[in-house]
Amino acid sequence: MSAAGDGTDAARRRDVALRDVVLRLLEDAGPTGTATIVQAGHPALRAVSVPYDGQLAAEELAALVALMRRTMHAAPGVGLAAPQIGLPVALAVLEDVGVGDSEIAATRERAPLSFRVLVNPRYAPVDGERVSFYEGCLSVTGYQAVVARARRVHLVGHDETARPLDEVVTGWSARIVQHETDHLGGTLYVDRAELRSLAATNELGYRWASEPRPEAAAKALRFPLEA
Repeated sequence: MSAAGDGTDAARRRDVALRDVVLRLLEDAGPTGTATIVQAGHPALRAVSVPYDGQLAAEELAALVALMRRTMHAAPGVGLAAPQIGLPVALAVLEDVGVGDSEIAATRERAPLSFRVLVNPRYAPVDGERVSFYEGCLSVTGYQAVVARARRVHLVGHDETARPLDEVVTGWSARIVQHETDHLGGTLYVDRAELRSLAATNELGYRWASEPRPEAAAKALRFPLEA
């Protein structure tokens, strides 16, 4: 058999295995349940996700998206990538209702983000402007750290209906896009974080993270803070 044939067979076996995992997740969760969010150290969080190219039937994909959305809300979080439920495929869901504090919302450019699905997303910074804020992750529970990220990114990919995505995303929504898309390449936010800023999600850590910008944390913990 040719090398090309071997590759085709391997891809077919991979797609069948992926579908089997999805169907087990859906069966275990039931119609209204949630999936288990895996934690740092799980191999799925360090794998490069396979592209989604129609491995699931339309109703199966819709059920998976619904499961991911319920799991994200229950956590609660503003984004969830498929590897976080042990599924190394390039899918992520995002949704952010925003914050009530007007100063935080303005400083972080944290406008509400309606629910959306990213399929095979990629991003690139629009320019060199970066902003630093505390981030947490549903797969790294108990901690948060400051990450400098691009303020504006060019997002491409597709949504769950195969509609192409080609847009510029700004502010906190851009941060969410970067965080979740990084998951699909096996990157966790701590890989990009200023580690001296690392703080537990206790009372003191909450105080640092609740600042509009982490200026007091930078001074107290002695780490550099990008604009």
